Amino acid sequence: MSSILSPSNALFLANVQRIQQQVAQANMEMSSGKKVQVAADAPAQISQLLQLRADEAHNQQIESNLTLANTEAQSADSALSSAINILQRATQLATEGANGTQTADTRLSLAEEVQSLMEQMVSISQTQVQGRYIFSGDQDTSPSFQLDLTATDGEAVQTGVDQLTTAGATRLIEDPAGGTFAATQTAQDIFNDTIPASTDADGNTIPAAPAADNVFAALNGLRIALLNNDQPSIQSSIDSLNAASQHLNDAEAFYGTVEDRIQSASNFASSYDVQLQTEIGNIQDADPTTAALLLSQCTTQLQAAFQMQAKMPTQTLFDFLG
Repeated sequence: MSSILSPSNALFLANVQRIQQQVAQANMEMSSGKKVQVAADAPAQISQLLQLRADEAHNQQIESNLTLANTEAQSADSALSSAINILQRATQLATEGANGTQTADTRLSLAEEVQSLMEQMVSISQTQVQGRYIFSGDQDTSPSFQLDLTATDGEAVQTGVDQLTTAGATRLIEDPAGGTFAATQTAQDIFNDTIPASTDADGNTIPAAPAADNVFAALNGLRIALLNNDQPSIQSSIDSLNAASQHLNDAEAFYGTVEDRIQSASNFASSYDVQLQTEIGNIQDADPTTAALLLSQCTTQLQAAFQMQAKMPTQTLFDFLG
């Protein structure tokens, strides 16, 4: 179908439409602050923009995980510091109890205080953060140990506790700079270090037993020695308490290292977040100055175009012939 518009009029209308589209774009950018709101606004860059937004969301999730991990690490560090103080007090009680001037009655009194220390130590092994038992590894909805001074067989005879869960700690924290790192230890690792069961040369099974630095066993061994008024055993318990104390210091050092790693990772994540926001902004954010200048220029062009169009002659050949 042929057009009733002359070529000049058709060109004029096309130019007006183009300028009006630029005016609409400039108004949109100035009101929203964005130059890219839908894929059609920047089809060549939309894939990059979507990837950047995905990276930003992933990085923000890492930051959230690091914040929680840091809270847990700080709580663990504080708990272990208290545990070390408990062993220091137990060592003082052992030294008092080993003194030859002590009587069975005074050692019984010391044993009662050691039992209180054991209760506190088990409570520390049950430390929670936001409802999660931070020393229970992958099974963090329940504690790993409970006090059991009445057990008559099994490992509880030596340690004074019952083990409720045996889950390991396999959860890793993602580092935004790359890789992952472990951020937790289990109560088994920290408070109940154990020599695994083994088999001797004759094929006989050697059952698992508390290691020399087992925290629960050191405290319970002192308690039993005091109850039995056994001065040599009380004296030897000091070595076990010292070994257990060193073991707790090693665990606390682990969490100190974790806190440092988390801080470094958090700093990187924060810096990376700024970088991603900058790259996203470079693609989708409008430049208010540029948009305002474009709007002014387009408005001026429209005014000039309409003024020029109004001055165009409207007479035709028929007007002269008529």
